[in-house]
Amino acid sequence: MPVDSQGPSIGPSVAEILASHAGGTGSPTRTAARVADAIAGAGDDGTWLSTVPRDELLAAAAEIEGRTGARTLPLYGVPFGVKDSIDVAGVPTTLSCPDYAYVADRTAPAVQRLLDAGALYVGKTSLDQFATGLNGTRTPYTVPRSVYGDEMICGGSSSGSARAVALGQVPFAVATDTAGSGRVPAALNGVVGFKPSRGLISTVGLVPACRSLDCLSVMAGCVDDVDRVVAVIAARDDADPWSRDRGPRYAGAEIRVGLPGDDELEFFGDTAMADAHTAFRAQLSRRHHVVDVPLAPFLAAGALLYQGPWVAERLVEFGEFLAATPGSIHPVVREILQGGQAYTAVDAFSALQRLQELKAVVSRVWEQVDVLVVPTIGTTFTVAEVLDRPIDTNTVLGHYTHFGNLLDLLGVAVPLGVTADGRPHSAMLLGGALTDDTVLQFAAQILDEPRATVTSHPTAVVTTEEHV
Repeated sequence: MPVDSQGPSIGPSVAEILASHAGGTGSPTRTAARVADAIAGAGDDGTWLSTVPRDELLAAAAEIEGRTGARTLPLYGVPFGVKDSIDVAGVPTTLSCPDYAYVADRTAPAVQRLLDAGALYVGKTSLDQFATGLNGTRTPYTVPRSVYGDEMICGGSSSGSARAVALGQVPFAVATDTAGSGRVPAALNGVVGFKPSRGLISTVGLVPACRSLDCLSVMAGCVDDVDRVVAVIAARDDADPWSRDRGPRYAGAEIRVGLPGDDELEFFGDTAMADAHTAFRAQLSRRHHVVDVPLAPFLAAGALLYQGPWVAERLVEFGEFLAATPGSIHPVVREILQGGQAYTAVDAFSALQRLQELKAVVSRVWEQVDVLVVPTIGTTFTVAEVLDRPIDTNTVLGHYTHFGNLLDLLGVAVPLGVTADGRPHSAMLLGGALTDDTVLQFAAQILDEPRATVTSHPTAVVTTEEHV
């Protein structure tokens, strides 16, 4: 499926913005003006559902400049977007459903930490309605397209968050990930999508899709930006029952790489995508200690998500709204929610027992490897193809992402360039719970980014530059 390839136009990184603000070549107000101009110039392209008006954005930037000690703040004047399922006080939270919308009276703790660190809130980014979907078309608003071509889907549900970063409007955006929502759109727009271990970032102030699985995630143009943002927002929150502390930092050991067998990978007839990923696997095999890892138990867990009772968990949040105003819900989302009504408690316990069996199998994988590498997506679709087959295409998009949160994994979608026919190619790096820093280290190696890492001595810091 050839496309009119354009690709991402990543803007200045967090480090570059901070340097310009510190050195006087830029300032938060100048940065705010640039962002406002870029968004206004793009028009209604489906990236944003609401933005701070230009004069208010400039005033907010000026307020940051006037804070005592502002220049020492870790995100001094750095602009960012927030997925519109996460609360910002005084701003409507819509979940891409006008009749569901409400004005939040409190800001989500993770977003508040960004604001306290000097970051500049720009607006709410678009999403598949109720964060239900991986394609970006399930919305009553403008359907966004991938930056790689006008007809390719943007991916979802965090579609606007990925697109805002890929367009260079903001260096990072806060997204979410239940079944791949923070990784699939990253893959389709050529940016880094980081889904942390569950509980590292508070989900208080997030309208849940599946509360037991939800994560806040980060879209960014590079791993360093992810590191800087996560250092601010990863914090224990006693109001979040899933909250937990970060795991150990990467200590400099060789990273063992797991690869599934070629016969276990599925590209759904997409030869160009298969060739691109095969070439990347060969590169990894030449430069790293590689271990064969069976993919079957991971995929079996993924099948439980939408072919099992976790669909019913969405009714905890949206069941009453579905019963009262079904006509307000996007038809595909409504069909999915209604499907959740068919499951019983017996189904739930049966699935939980099966998942526990699969977790036991998968846990043994991490005794042999530190990172499992798979494609982020096996193929791409146009908007027309998704609208024609909304359920089937969405299932294909989640083939390598659905199992992540069920198995308590973390994941990083890493952009690798384009296929022979000009479409985005991305690898997903997976790790066991709380190994986030090791997996981010490997992502940085793949992208040739030097990264400060902690050695076994707690006060020693080294910069590693081992590249893939």
